[in-house]
Amino acid sequence: MIPGGSHYSQSDEAKFLADYDPAAFPPVALTVDLVVFAVINKVLNVALIERGAQPFLGRWALPGGFVGPGENALQAAHRELEEETGLALADHRVLVEQLATYSEPDRDPRMRVVSVAHLVLWGGDVLASDGGQLPVLAAGTDAAAATWQPVHELDLATLAFDHADILKAGLERLAGRMEYTTIATRLVPEEFTLAALRDVYGAVWQVELPAGNFTRKMRPALAPTGGKVQAVGAPASLFTVASEWISPPWIRPQR
Repeated sequence: MIPGGSHYSQSDEAKFLADYDPAAFPPVALTVDLVVFAVINKVLNVALIERGAQPFLGRWALPGGFVGPGENALQAAHRELEEETGLALADHRVLVEQLATYSEPDRDPRMRVVSVAHLVLWGGDVLASDGGQLPVLAAGTDAAAATWQPVHELDLATLAFDHADILKAGLERLAGRMEYTTIATRLVPEEFTLAALRDVYGAVWQVELPAGNFTRKMRPALAPTGGKVQAVGAPASLFTVASEWISPPWIRPQR
């Protein structure tokens, strides 16, 4: 017998569950929202959809939607993003992680809705310095349009629901972790130049980091691949991640 389990009865539990009435409690729906970041041409972008249905018809919002009966939050995040933007996370090199849970009672005018927000970092397939392009977004389901928009130029007050708060939390999570981890490398291809990685820092932190200082700071956490790519003036060496940590960490410069 399991200690402390002397009062457990399988038959009593079965009877309790048979008599249990979920309708006796207020309904609560579960959704997911996704903050999808990508950097191109030294600009941090976020994927947004234009809502094609009420509430907030015509307003910009983060991709997301309701979690289905047979799904967990991560599965719903993958499905909703592909349905609303055409981005299939499983087909590309991306980082996906839970960001936070949003549960304010009035965050959705339809009913009580709790959202599990996810942070997604889109690494891309080509270097931004090589003239790479962001993937084309294709709106679907209840999204009237889907587009990439520069994060630091957004009027956050125009976003639907509490998506301004979610977006700000995603940006702060990314910016903060870039001080002491190599998470910024998830916004460039698996092999990258130091210049491309420095562009990510500049795009997120909105500062210009001197090339020499940046190289000295980041080089211990990186490993050269032996490959090179043509850059302005001379070929640039390609690197990959050697360590998750930056030591000593950055002190984020003030804008």
